[in-house]
Amino acid sequence: MDASGLLKRMVDEGASDLHLRVPSPPILRIDGELEVIQDLPPVNTKDVELVFEHIATPEQRSKLLKEMDVEFAYSVPGLARFRVSAMRQRGTLSVAFRMVPFEVATIDELGAPDICKEIILEPRGLIMVTSGTGNGKSTTLAAMINYLNKNMRSNVIIVEEPIEYLHSNEKCLIAQRDIGDDTKSLDNALKHALHHDPDVIVIGDMTDLDTISTAIKAAESGHLVMATMNTEGATQTIDRIIDMFPFENQSLVRVQLSRVMIAVLSQKLLPRAEGKGRVAAFEVMVASREIKNLIREGKTNDIIEVMQLHANGMQTMEQALVELVKKKVIKKEEAIIRSIYPERLEELLKGSKSEV
Repeated sequence: MDASGLLKRMVDEGASDLHLRVPSPPILRIDGELEVIQDLPPVNTKDVELVFEHIATPEQRSKLLKEMDVEFAYSVPGLARFRVSAMRQRGTLSVAFRMVPFEVATIDELGAPDICKEIILEPRGLIMVTSGTGNGKSTTLAAMINYLNKNMRSNVIIVEEPIEYLHSNEKCLIAQRDIGDDTKSLDNALKHALHHDPDVIVIGDMTDLDTISTAIKAAESGHLVMATMNTEGATQTIDRIIDMFPFENQSLVRVQLSRVMIAVLSQKLLPRAEGKGRVAAFEVMVASREIKNLIREGKTNDIIEVMQLHANGMQTMEQALVELVKKKVIKKEEAIIRSIYPERLEELLKGSKSEV
């Protein structure tokens, strides 16, 4: 089993992911769908272990042995970078690769809303980029950092597990820290980052109370904080952040969040109606005065109604999906399947004058 050959095939076929899991043949994820590599035999335990031995450092092998899981970045010069995740399953090793291009896409190339260019230049506050796994939030985050790097002089500290996109210094001074290699924990890295005179702090993924608490405090103290979270939509994101805290602290957290929140960008990747490839649909919530009041008062269910008015560049996911259907970029059926609120989407589609 040739690791380099498999990764080259992954890139050549435009796959986002490669899975090696006993006893299946190698499997690619192309345009969101899993596709078996038909001309290769099923992998066995030795095949997967040899691939892992080829790409992992002694430290990474040791971590897998101790913890049964490990994640790290792996580069093939002239090809691409890959985020590698290895785990034990049913007594065998399973390895997944996610491709990370060397070049960071621009906001325009991603088709992300122009509001991304405005909010990334804010001097302080909290920006959340959210989606389900594999829907491109890390790519959008990298594009926004890239725009900042070309347009403003800022000291940027990025903390990820592992480092995905690589950023070189242009106008910004950028430090990228890998949890495990450069720091012991995300919470520890954030606390030390505050002592390095940062203007911008970027968090790869906010998943625990300590990280969320430190991020809010950093935004309150005059820093721009950007983070990703595995949530769908602005309302769910705000509720998730607040619910992480003990009940007796949640009123205070609502007040803090209403003060620091700049925007929540949520996205989905959907297959194009014609041809290969996927397109991103973006929900945009900008923390206007009205939105801040709703967060403070715990009325997050009313946020959608404000977003629907399109003020300040806002739009709901359903509005974004309708626009893509109207332009025939995606199929109506796909939009309905991927919507959290399919009934609301159906109503919007019926109310559209264009044929969809």
